[in-house]
Amino acid sequence: MKAKQPEGPFRIARSSTGLGLFATDVIEKGTFIIEYIGPKITSEEVERRSNTRYLFEINSRWTIDGSPRWNTARYINHGCRPNAQATVSRGKIRIKAIKRIKPGEEITYNYGKNYFETFIKPIGCKCQSCERKRAKQAGA
Repeated sequence: MKAKQPEGPFRIARSSTGLGLFATDVIEKGTFIIEYIGPKITSEEVERRSNTRYLFEINSRWTIDGSPRWNTARYINHGCRPNAQATVSRGKIRIKAIKRIKPGEEITYNYGKNYFETFIKPIGCKCQSCERKRAKQAGA
């Protein structure tokens, strides 16, 4: 049986970095896309964990564990030139479009400097803008 697709103007599909979230309809700039959800855990619990994937810090005391598969927002990949932005307000993480996103386009947001330096930079960024830049440099 095929997995149920999430509700909203998006779908989960293959991307250059694994799975990603792609627009199925036009998403206008400023539009709320999805909330990043999951159990709320303490900073102490974060320190005890060996796997820190899908953890999204709300503040110095609380973090959302977004690892459950029902958290569709977990499929949004990092982008150095993103088309969406995550904002934390009243303990909720809301993702909204910062550009007009066309159908078929991958939805991305910048994961932030700390995450980038720790996890992405050591293996090389694979977002679309970095891949295009590398291809252009290789062809130059």
